[in-house]
Amino acid sequence: MRTILASVCLALLALSAWGADLSGTWSAAVTLDAGSGTATFVLKQAGDKLTGTYTGAVGSANLTGTVKGSDVEWSFDSEQAGKITYKGKLDDSGKIVGTVTYGKLGGGKFTAEKQK
Repeated sequence: MRTILASVCLALLALSAWGADLSGTWSAAVTLDAGSGTATFVLKQAGDKLTGTYTGAVGSANLTGTVKGSDVEWSFDSEQAGKITYKGKLDDSGKIVGTVTYGKLGGGKFTAEKQK
């Protein structure tokens, strides 16, 4: 019985170390000092690296980022705002919740949900 329990625990630890695959389309509700809006991200995860695209209030752009466990970060450049950086954590419900810095437009918070 102890061997089975130990095997199950090790398997769960291994799964949590790999984390979820964030590849797909995400919709984000964004609240900034300057106002609120929505953004769409199409993400592709390869190991701990993220690539993809952003579409939202400041146009569209290619993005790059990283995934470390449940911590996620990506950024891109905008002619209107400058460097934009999203930092969040994948929560138990599968949403990414965190903070965003929108260059010259200030900072705020976001919640992103993967589209099905």
